[in-house]
Amino acid sequence: MKTVLISGAGVAGSALARLLHRDGVTVTVVEHAPVMRPGGQAVDIRGVALDVTERMGLLAQARAHRTRMRGMSALDGDGKEIHRSTETTFSSGRLANDDIELLREDLVRILHEHAGADVEFMFGDRITALDQDEDGIRVTFEHGRPRTFDLVVGADGLHSAVRRLSFGPEKQFTRHLGMHLAIFSADNFLALDNWQLWLRDGEAGYGIYPVRDNTQLRITFGFAGEPLPAGHRDAEQHKQFVADRMATLRWETPRLLKALREADDFYFDAMTQVHMDRWSNGRTVLLGDAGHCASPLSGQGTSLALVGAYVLADALRRADGDHRTAFACYDKRMRPFVELNQALATENPGGPAAEASVERAKNAIALDD
Repeated sequence: MKTVLISGAGVAGSALARLLHRDGVTVTVVEHAPVMRPGGQAVDIRGVALDVTERMGLLAQARAHRTRMRGMSALDGDGKEIHRSTETTFSSGRLANDDIELLREDLVRILHEHAGADVEFMFGDRITALDQDEDGIRVTFEHGRPRTFDLVVGADGLHSAVRRLSFGPEKQFTRHLGMHLAIFSADNFLALDNWQLWLRDGEAGYGIYPVRDNTQLRITFGFAGEPLPAGHRDAEQHKQFVADRMATLRWETPRLLKALREADDFYFDAMTQVHMDRWSNGRTVLLGDAGHCASPLSGQGTSLALVGAYVLADALRRADGDHRTAFACYDKRMRPFVELNQALATENPGGPAAEASVERAKNAIALDD
C-alpha cells in the first residue's frame, strides 16, 4: 500500500491525510468544493479524540482556538429568559472539563495546514467512477485525468459519492431522525458577549452564539419534519424551505431570517444517521460520516472522525500493506465505539443520565489495542 486517494477534505479526510503521510504513504485528497469550506457550527473534541489530537501534535493549536463561552440562556417563544447556566451550554455540555469546543472551519484549517507538504489536494473536483482489480483501483474524476491508486477512502460525508459508487444507493443506509438543521453566520447584531441563547417554541427553535471575538454570530435553526426528496439540494430552495418553517417563531426571528437570506456560508440537511454492515469493499473503505454518521444530535461526529482516522491509519500501518486485514481490524475496533456514540442521538433521555452516557461513549475505545 503506497498510494491512497481520500475523497473529502473535512475533519476525517484531512486527519487521515496527516496520519498516512507521517507513515510514508503518498496521499492525494480530492474535494468537490473549490476551496476549504467556510462556516459551520462549533464542534467538540472529546475523550479519546483528545488523545488522537495530541498524538498528531495539534492539541495546543486546537486549545488555542477553543470557544470562550461563559454560559447560556434558554428563552421562551417571546424571548423571555426561563433558564440560565454558567456551568453548561447546549453546544458543548459542561464548561469545566478538558473537552475542546472550536469552530469546525478552524479545526479543518489546522488539519489541512499540517497534513504534510507532499500531500496533494485537488479542489473543485470529484470522483465519478471506481474500477478496481487485484492490482489497484482506477479512479475517474469529473475534471482531472483518470488515475490509479492502491486504496480509496471515502471521507466525503453523509452524502458520500464513494459510498454510492462502492456500496449502492444512499437510501438503503440512512435513517432519518425526524429533525432538520440549518447553520449560517451573521454579524453580531445582538451584541452577545461569549454567551449563548437558545429559543424553542413547539417543534422549532434556534441557538445563537458569538464567535471571532464576539464579532460574528453562528446561528442554528432546527425543526421537525420529514426529509426532502433525494437530490433536492439547491441552496436557495433550502433557504426558502427553512424560512417557511421558521417564520411562525417570534422574538428576533425577522432579523434572523434576513441574515439567513444574506448568508454565504449556509448549510442545511436532515438529521440522519448512516448504518452499514461493513465499511469496506475491496480496495475502498469509508471513514467518518460516510460510513457511520451519528448526526450533530450526538455531539460526537468530530470525535468519531478523528478517532476513526487514527484507527484506520494504525490498522494500515500494522497490516504492512495488506488492506483486507487492515480494514477488518478497523471495523472490529471502531464498530462498538460507533454504536455507543450513535446511541447518544437516539436513546439519551436527557439530564444526568445523558451526561453519564456521553462520558462513557467518548472514552469507549483504546488507541493502543
